[in-house]
Amino acid sequence: MPANRNVLAFVMAGGEGSRLHPLTANRCKPAVPFNGKHRIIDFVLSNLVNSEIYSTYLLVQYKSQSLIEHVRQTWTMARFMPQQFITVVPPQMRNGPEWFQGTADAVYQNIHLIESMQPDIVAVFGADHIYRMDVRQMIDFHIKSNAHASVATLPVELRECDQFGIVDVDDNHRIVDFKEKPKSARPMPGSRTHALASMGNYIFNADVLLQQLKRMHDNGETDFGKHILPSMVKSHKLVAYDFATNIIPGTEPYEEHAYWRDVGTIDAYYQAHFDTLGAQPRFRMTNRRWPIYASPDQAESAQIENGVINRSVVGSGSIVDGATLDHAMLRRSVLVERNARLEHCIVMERSRIGRGAQVRRAIIDQDNDVPPEERIGFNLEQDRKRFPVTPNGIVVVPAGYFPVRRAQSPFLAQIDESATLGEESTRMMEMLA
Repeated sequence: MPANRNVLAFVMAGGEGSRLHPLTANRCKPAVPFNGKHRIIDFVLSNLVNSEIYSTYLLVQYKSQSLIEHVRQTWTMARFMPQQFITVVPPQMRNGPEWFQGTADAVYQNIHLIESMQPDIVAVFGADHIYRMDVRQMIDFHIKSNAHASVATLPVELRECDQFGIVDVDDNHRIVDFKEKPKSARPMPGSRTHALASMGNYIFNADVLLQQLKRMHDNGETDFGKHILPSMVKSHKLVAYDFATNIIPGTEPYEEHAYWRDVGTIDAYYQAHFDTLGAQPRFRMTNRRWPIYASPDQAESAQIENGVINRSVVGSGSIVDGATLDHAMLRRSVLVERNARLEHCIVMERSRIGRGAQVRRAIIDQDNDVPPEERIGFNLEQDRKRFPVTPNGIVVVPAGYFPVRRAQSPFLAQIDESATLGEESTRMMEMLA
């Protein structure tokens, strides 16, 4: 990216995430945990930092407290470049008593941030996706194309077009039509089965964006996908950036090229976790040349007393005591007791799986104490009477559904102490910083 280009980023992190309920009952979608130690928001922020874009405003709205706390603990820019920032911006209501009415309205309500910083380029990115991307390559493409705005794109199946903004392009990548979540769409050039979809990541020339935001506000419009981009097709040069051309250093040959997942549903969220498992996963979480940063974790190392473990992740502070894990993901401070069995499961922080319990194809949210001999995922008809069950048969146990038992386990005090010490150590590190 040319050194003289001044880039300001807005990350749209206000999503309510209703399709991820009950995981979003008490947190917004970008704050939902992912894999052993991350949250969904970490992917876009890591991509921006790795791309040497250090000036980022994070626009939040719904149930944002856990996201704000995560950013405060994890994304202090002193870790990367003290003079730059990642700043959380809730609705300021500078133009009236209204929350953000749409993605473009969220930026418009903070238009003063653009005007005060006077960037050359403004990147507007979503916060809800699992992927790696070098944003500099998209900016270079934008500049070389002499575009006013660029949209990151990738192919999606025609049957999924109602979930995305769909673009039509000419032979020079110029966008000639943009429809937001159409019921049907024409196939993209060279395909009969796929259309070209927007990833929700945009690059704008700053002066053009300012003009469009003011015009949009005057017309009572609120959204990039529904209003600004479709209206710019005829009046400005919009180009489609091919995400498949993005090259990430350190990517292994066995990984899925241009991996990108919209984890907007429980089924998609669940499947994306298991794309990261194995010796040759579709998406490898550990890439030293393009890391996905996570919250600092001072908990003790995981402990395996004994048991059988197959292709699983065991988070820090967790203990497996004579249990069987098969394609299981344990986040921090999880206890799995003797003779319990987890099969294709995600278990979140501070949960305990009781002795002899059997759980399969399930997500156990945080602070659950699954009773001994409990069975989840074996009789979906019975499970639906207690829990949400997705169309693909994934059972979701809401946070705190099973009250915490205080009956002593050989490892319970150790788990509690590890979790507490980890939280206290994190707070102490923040104070010293």
